[in-house]
Amino acid sequence: MQGVVKAFNPATGDGIIVRDTDLSEYELAPHALEGSIFRMLRQGQRVNFTLDAAGRAAQLRIGS
Repeated sequence: MQGVVKAFNPATGDGIIVRDTDLSEYELAPHALEGSIFRMLRQGQRVNFTLDAAGRAAQLRIGS
């Protein structure tokens, strides 16, 4: 899935991703940045992501 970072708090690692296709909002999973090149995110940044079993954004990658 592709989306855009709506919000990200670098102190807590909490954030919201908005999916492109239907504008659904997903919380970042606690492990969302593990194994990724991201250390922090900025508002408006495009990302590709999957959903974990709890329906949270996980496995973030650079979007296009």
